[in-house]
Amino acid sequence: MNVLDLAQQIAELTRENSKGAEALFTAEIELAEAENELDLIEAKAFIKNQGSVADRQALARLESADARLRRDVAKAKVSRIKVKIKSLESNLMALATQAKLIQSEMKL
Repeated sequence: MNVLDLAQQIAELTRENSKGAEALFTAEIELAEAENELDLIEAKAFIKNQGSVADRQALARLESADARLRRDVAKAKVSRIKVKIKSLESNLMALATQAKLIQSEMKL
């Protein structure tokens, strides 16, 4: 692998990493909205149902199951983006190390 190839790969990974930051921001907003929706549905269901506290909590959880799923999917999306960003950063560090090694060899 030559210096030009390394520079191109570093530039590509840097661009991809920049996209990841924006994707993470968007995913975190979606997660916040999903959590808010879940909280509202659960609270409204708890208030409208009758019975013991345990019964009302169980009914509220049942009525908010779809919102809980949307929240869990949003959490998974945030987690996946974070893993992808970490992977890109690791690859960037590896390429930077290779570039330094090549640079050292060229000085010899």
